Amino acid sequence: MEICFTLVKNSPDVIAQPSKRRFSPNRNPLLYLVALIFITSAAHSQPSTKSWDFSVVVDGYLVPDDVSYGNPTFTAERDKLHLEARYNYEDLNTGSLWIGYIYDHDFGASKNLNVRLIPILGGVFGRTSGVAPGCELTVTYKKKRQKLELFFSNEYVFASTGRPDSYYYAWPQLTYSPLEWLKVGAVAQQTKAYQTEVDFQRGFLVGVSHKDKVSERTLGFTTYVFNPGIATPTVVLEASYEF
Repeated sequence: MEICFTLVKNSPDVIAQPSKRRFSPNRNPLLYLVALIFITSAAHSQPSTKSWDFSVVVDGYLVPDDVSYGNPTFTAERDKLHLEARYNYEDLNTGSLWIGYIYDHDFGASKNLNVRLIPILGGVFGRTSGVAPGCELTVTYKKKRQKLELFFSNEYVFASTGRPDSYYYAWPQLTYSPLEWLKVGAVAQQTKAYQTEVDFQRGFLVGVSHKDKVSERTLGFTTYVFNPGIATPTVVLEASYEF
């Protein structure tokens, strides 16, 4: 608890009186993230035989009548631990750091259905700052070389400047892979990073990838087109690398 002194002038004499200032989490938006990282690091201090998995994704947004920009995202995972860093994701000129717990389970006798759920907590800083809880969900159904996948990422940013600047972000995506290296699908998003004629944008995607069978490293390229036939399309060009 912080103690400050308030000056009260009831008479020619000035009297200093103590007053209490209530602690607000918005004043330190990274406090909870730092505490959670410390707790999780302690929980993972035991030696593990599993190595780290990394991925780098860079999205280039070509926005009509607005500023085009790049959006890099880096993730690192080991066992149940998920770490993530983003820039220009929640807002332009804004970074964020995330930590989460991985739940990954296969269902069915042939284990062709997989559910991957990652509750996450992030600290946001820059043009927009605050604390953001969120969740990343992936449901995958495989049959031979074909794959149907639902991906949903969302978060709510509690802005340090108050409720008017707080907002909800979502990215639902459904893809079908007729071949191992090809995927097509539908996508939507609600974002604060840029504005268009449509608040909840939707569109389609086409992506290709190549996976090295020995190193299991994967290189991918995906094109997203938002709002075709509704407004001037926004095009997102994505490059990804998993290692």
